[in-house]
Amino acid sequence: MRWIHAAGRGLLVLVVILTGYAASGARADEGAVSGRGPLTLATAGDLTGYLGPLLEGWNRDHPDEKVTLVELPDSADETRAQMATDLRDGDRHRFDVLNIDVNWTSEFAAAGWIRPLPRDRFPLGTFLPPVVDTATYDGRLYAVPYVTNAGLLLYRKDVLAEEGVPPPRTWAELERYAETIAPRHGLDGYAGQFLPYEGLTVNAAEAVYSAGGSILGDEGERVTVDSAAAREGIGFLARGVREGWIPKDALTYKEEESKQAFQDGRLLFLRNWPYAYVGASAEDSKVAGKVGAVPLPGPDGPGTSVLGGSNLAVGTHARHPDSAARLIAYLTSERVQRQVLTRGALPPVRADLYEDPELTEAFPYLPTLRESVLAAAPRPKSPRYDQVSLAVQAVVHDAMTGRQTPEAAVRRLARELAAISRR
Repeated sequence: MRWIHAAGRGLLVLVVILTGYAASGARADEGAVSGRGPLTLATAGDLTGYLGPLLEGWNRDHPDEKVTLVELPDSADETRAQMATDLRDGDRHRFDVLNIDVNWTSEFAAAGWIRPLPRDRFPLGTFLPPVVDTATYDGRLYAVPYVTNAGLLLYRKDVLAEEGVPPPRTWAELERYAETIAPRHGLDGYAGQFLPYEGLTVNAAEAVYSAGGSILGDEGERVTVDSAAAREGIGFLARGVREGWIPKDALTYKEEESKQAFQDGRLLFLRNWPYAYVGASAEDSKVAGKVGAVPLPGPDGPGTSVLGGSNLAVGTHARHPDSAARLIAYLTSERVQRQVLTRGALPPVRADLYEDPELTEAFPYLPTLRESVLAAAPRPKSPRYDQVSLAVQAVVHDAMTGRQTPEAAVRRLARELAAISRR
């Protein structure tokens, strides 16, 4: 969950918590949103410090519903664990409204931890269409998109210009440039987020999706990963390490480590979230002014990114659910979404902001990001997503380190996912 720090902070998650540590007794039926009062808002590491000023505006205009900001751990796994523990406590819960990583919506909804929300209270029609799907489960709205994200391929435009080649659009071009051009300039070829954690699940899913495959279907009820496309996608990653155009150091990279390697001038290509473009273009970056961004490549042309970002959800036992809905509407308003981008460098969910001339001048990657988001796909939907993700991480890392062939890894993953779906 680093969509601020990556992302996703990759996938970094903002968690909104509304005070009221006692249970409300409110029904979790769709539309049952009533009750106002003070709020507590928790975030997993707001590195840019943008959120405080946004909440000051809310507090000034809503003195009886003031929000207190609280931060949860930086790690996505730790944040999810704390939220899950709290939500299981029922009447003793503290977390009333949560901004959850987009891939947790199905899990939290299936567990009964978050309540369905009335669609007509939120401006869903103004959002980029794919992001709304991340907030639904079993045909109902269980959260509201707040921040979106999609992976981009960052590249050294000065190096490619010197070589007289355009940025890669296919895996074959990426491999060739990473293998031949990078060494001539003292660079490593390509990196993503390949440490066994949620980032590797994202990178693996993007490789499988880009090859035309999938991992799960029917919201986790059907395993679809045992396919030629999945073998091709995992094979692409494993081949990179084996042949050396993915450096072995990349097997230890999360978002921040990979971003640092790129902005220190050690990589020709990097898969990361847009926040890495902002960091690499900053004045103190060694590659400032030398960074380009394009959609992720695939086997035969542009590939498919995984959707990142976060969704705002209301806990089943929220004491002040009407305040929760009002705060969510505020945070997804056009004015605040603009500040989410300009102050926090986080990709907004409002579609019209991606075509705003002032914003595209300040954030040149926005048109590319819009293209990537519109072509992106969510991570596998499953009420047991945490188990699914752990299985993907372990199996794909074994393939990338050479402990299993891509073919054997895909077969093993299919077996493990089938076992998870039967639990």
